[in-house]
Amino acid sequence: MVEDLRLDSLEGVGPVTTRKLSDAGVHNVMDLIVRGPVDIAEITGMEKDTAAKIVEKARKHLVENGLLAKDFITASELYKTRQSIGKITTGTNCLDTLFDGGIETRALTEVYGEFGCGKTQFAHTMSVMVQKSKEEGGLEGGVLYIDTEGTFRPERIVQIAQAHDMDPEKVLDNIIVARAYNSAHQVLILEEAGAIIEEHNVKLIVADSAVGLFRAEYLGRGTLSVRQQKLNHFVHLLVRIAETYDCAAIATNQVMASPDVFFGDPTRPIGGNVVAHTSTYRIYFKKSGKKRIARMVDSPHHPEEEVIFALGEAGVIDPEESDKKPKKAAKKVVAKKIKEPKVKATVEPEVEAATVEPEVEAATVEPEVEAATVEPEVEPIEDHGADITSDDF
Repeated sequence: MVEDLRLDSLEGVGPVTTRKLSDAGVHNVMDLIVRGPVDIAEITGMEKDTAAKIVEKARKHLVENGLLAKDFITASELYKTRQSIGKITTGTNCLDTLFDGGIETRALTEVYGEFGCGKTQFAHTMSVMVQKSKEEGGLEGGVLYIDTEGTFRPERIVQIAQAHDMDPEKVLDNIIVARAYNSAHQVLILEEAGAIIEEHNVKLIVADSAVGLFRAEYLGRGTLSVRQQKLNHFVHLLVRIAETYDCAAIATNQVMASPDVFFGDPTRPIGGNVVAHTSTYRIYFKKSGKKRIARMVDSPHHPEEEVIFALGEAGVIDPEESDKKPKKAAKKVVAKKIKEPKVKATVEPEVEAATVEPEVEAATVEPEVEAATVEPEVEPIEDHGADITSDDF
């Protein structure tokens, strides 16, 4: 199958064209479909008509090999095809209910919300769950994690893997992390991801976050159109890779507060309609005390509903699991508090017995000199009390 995807397997593509495409980051037939004729013409210097013909040959080649769907099929055939689409379980009953079984392959799932709502924790959890066997709800595949904010933590992956009884070393080895430092680098990583996806059997691509670098670099309304064009290219590239290589794609997104909203939630995702129209599924995460709420905002077939989940050592968890641990911890604390007073109660009576006796003796030995001794005893008490209050201040 790998030989069938070579560039020189296409009719009319010779050594010169193959070398030109390889130098531009196009290494196989699938990359031609992902990049498209316009992009191929720009990066290679070809004529647009020539690039369009090469891409069309690549599409027919993949259709003949059963890697792409035919041009015209019945809805029943499409329904049967979608029944075989892979899904990655989230490890929770609540989120699996929201996603109707898990994160789908050949689709882009966008998760947006304010800071601390669990977007990165969700991405970390899915990076572990995708490596599980198909019987356990995974796809037995690797992960390509595009980190644009420097928030990827392998320590967190180890915790989640151990919580799910998985080998942390194997889990870490199956995650390819690409740190993006600017928006151009972020796009370049995705453009050259084809070889990585095939080599490591990548079944999940995570972009955390997809819009952060574009938002930081293109400031002001004057650069808005340029930013949206670049962002549009990145998001569509992510969708085409997910569809062509049969893998799932997750993109986390930042939010902003809309000042013109007087009633309701003013939180709005960044990226505008470009990201909204491109995302297959759009999920909104928000805080609710120690719990989190996930709402299905946009989907071709999922109902619009909300579920409650929580965060724990295993990543995203059901709220029932998070309620169990605090109760156990509370019992331990109460037990300690009960034991401590018992020890103090046994010590204090001994001290009181020792201090009571001298006071009784002093009262019985010198009954006649009470008037003479009262004054000196009162003065030191007042001076000593003054010293104590001064030290306290």
